[in-house]
Amino acid sequence: MKTSTFAGFCLALGATVFSACSASTEVKTEIAKWQYDKQGAVSITYDDGTVNQFRVAVPIMNRLGLPGTFFINTGTLPGSEWTGRFIGRPIEEIIEETKTIPTDTVNFYERASAARYVPVKGANDYFTNAGIEIDAGRKAEACAIIEDFYKKVVNGQLPPVSPRKGNAKADPDELTWDKVRQHTAEGHEFASHMVTHPYMSALDEANIHYELDKSREELLKQVGIRATISAECPYGTGDGRAVGYAQKEYPALRNGMGLDYLYEIHRGVGESPVKPECEYVQWQRGILTATSLDEMKEWTDVTAGQQNLWLVLVIHGIDGIGWEAMTSADMDAYFTHIAADNRLWVATFGDVTRYIKERMHATVTSQRKGDGTVSVSLDHSLDKALFDLPLTLKTDVDPQWNTVDVAQGGKTTTVSVEREGNRAWVTYQALPGGGEVVLTGK
Repeated sequence: MKTSTFAGFCLALGATVFSACSASTEVKTEIAKWQYDKQGAVSITYDDGTVNQFRVAVPIMNRLGLPGTFFINTGTLPGSEWTGRFIGRPIEEIIEETKTIPTDTVNFYERASAARYVPVKGANDYFTNAGIEIDAGRKAEACAIIEDFYKKVVNGQLPPVSPRKGNAKADPDELTWDKVRQHTAEGHEFASHMVTHPYMSALDEANIHYELDKSREELLKQVGIRATISAECPYGTGDGRAVGYAQKEYPALRNGMGLDYLYEIHRGVGESPVKPECEYVQWQRGILTATSLDEMKEWTDVTAGQQNLWLVLVIHGIDGIGWEAMTSADMDAYFTHIAADNRLWVATFGDVTRYIKERMHATVTSQRKGDGTVSVSLDHSLDKALFDLPLTLKTDVDPQWNTVDVAQGGKTTTVSVEREGNRAWVTYQALPGGGEVVLTGK
């Protein structure tokens, strides 16, 4: 079963300070915890691509200027090159083998993977139930489900159904790749929820890779490389085997990123979001149907107030369509609450991950030149084709300055000097690897 409709990721960041060159020219620069030096981060994510996410939620978000991340099953969109299929031996050969060799932990994954594509009624239900057992750590029970399935197939106890065909004719209200590109241009992110929404924990290696690889290739082909950073294995699986494969391919995996500086608390456990010994703290909590709008607002207020949290909201259904559907009225009220809080950085799941990882892999140096300007060098060691988000820097400047021109890559912006006591500094955006940043005071 799926877990919660809302989940929260929270990050505790130390204010790492990097100094420059010699003492005579040293200027202090730090990378802000969050982009734009906000107090906390929020990502609004959706699973499964149900129609009201685009008919209802996107207009609300666009009106409020909020970006969202949509985890979609790429094989269900009309015109997709890669749709559902079994990767492996002929299914008839597997069925024949089950007549003499019982299902065990050695052959389970191949048989479970094939089961979805046996053209009999209820095949996917058997597969899904086996996946539930695997996720729960009950491998013997999972084997028994698949063994029972194939016995019934061999004995003709399950009625046949027509084999799966390609994508059906597009419904005018359903998601298409043209609409995906349109919403991407509006600032939203589309990400992998695999090709066919399987229980990844019940698939063998070949079929896990098919779901991971082909959904990524489809997104790359249809949308571009920025759509290939984020993924979520369906049903929120925490199975270490399946998640381990996914982490190798997707840098931003909502099931868990497996980073030593990211502490993850699973949904609904009620643990404190604060774990000081970790650079980042990831916090998941709550089930929408068991909470009030006021409690949902409280999650956001805590995120804004603690300076170290990343709240990730997970939404499925809206207005009666989709799993654990929330109402559009609650959605509008909640999103309005989020948009009104200037302490929050609301960004896609992929962009928040970009910021975290860029910050963790960044180096910055800064020095005052002989002409009084400040030169700042910023870079990171990640793939810049995928990790291309500006970082927010805070650099100390001459207290006599009132404004500062920030120049990088042929572009110049003007920012005001901030002050506290005897300290003066400017906060600005800089692109890692984008060339020298020059600060000129006025």
